[in-house]
Amino acid sequence: MFARAKKSGKYQYLQIVENKKEKGKVRQRVIATIGRMDQLQSKGRVETLIRSLSRFSEQALLIISGKSDVSADSKKIGPVLIFERLWEEAGIRKAISRVLEGRKFEFDVERAIFLTVLHRLLVSGSDRFCHRWCRDYIIKGIEGLELHHLYRAMGFLGEALDVQNESTGFSPRCNKDLVEELIFSHRRDLFSDLDLVFFDTTSIYFEGHGGESIGQFGFSKDHRPD
Repeated sequence: MFARAKKSGKYQYLQIVENKKEKGKVRQRVIATIGRMDQLQSKGRVETLIRSLSRFSEQALLIISGKSDVSADSKKIGPVLIFERLWEEAGIRKAISRVLEGRKFEFDVERAIFLTVLHRLLVSGSDRFCHRWCRDYIIKGIEGLELHHLYRAMGFLGEALDVQNESTGFSPRCNKDLVEELIFSHRRDLFSDLDLVFFDTTSIYFEGHGGESIGQFGFSKDHRPD
């Protein structure tokens, strides 16, 4: 079954037609004549009919294009909902807000950091690409964020603290360290034990005389000759 425009005289008429096989031959039978095409189109009745019929289909996706003024757009929301929930439960939003206390910015620093982290989790890439990438997602609170805000948010995390009493000597303590420590303590209580600790050993090395097993020379990711 299908629709067709049939010319009769100087007008075209919209018809609903079906193909029917009779004695081995396919014949067309007009089920209904909807009306004159020019009148239907001028009053928008073709689009109304299509929308009405689409309600009875479980598989049809209605996108009206061509001469219609209706436009279709789509945005992703699933990954945002998942990581937004994890962001909250891990205490990251609360930790960043606490470190931001007493500071004033003309943009939402926490939302800029969340956007950057979400981008790295899903596709990775530069902050410049992140600013374009986020247009395909619905992310609460990022309205008005510009590219330079993402740069400034990263600068805030790397900003050195005034007091460096607990500095390791390899690098100064910064706001990022405070955020990480607050996240660590967020889910910790008096009965928590540190039975397992993970270290990032991507670029770790030691100097001195090693043993015969673990201290032997190995492959270096920093292209060190020793």
